[in-house]
Amino acid sequence: MDKRELIEYCLTYPDAFEDYPFDENWTAMRHNSNKKSFAFIYERDGRLCVNLKCDPMKADFLRRVYHDVTAGYHMNKEHWNTVVLGGDVPDPQLFEMIGDSHELTKTKTKRRKE
Repeated sequence: MDKRELIEYCLTYPDAFEDYPFDENWTAMRHNSNKKSFAFIYERDGRLCVNLKCDPMKADFLRRVYHDVTAGYHMNKEHWNTVVLGGDVPDPQLFEMIGDSHELTKTKTKRRKE
């Protein structure tokens, strides 16, 4: 999967748009409703990477299972993972991680008090 294919996949999520807040090398995939990012796509050391938000316990588990999942590069190390594409993370697992990140960063609906 190349960078454009990964961006196009992220755009299939509701309310998603692509942004370039730093430069053309870093693509931020954001929610239109709250502007929060759910994926940062970039190249590092010649390899395509994506930073994804993750539940801390699951983040730790994924880092232990996959060599190509590490603590988030330039991110909060507890809540974000970096995934190097083309490594040992199967596409279905990557897609699940993107979905989890999208869910964790979306606008929360407030519960009404009765």
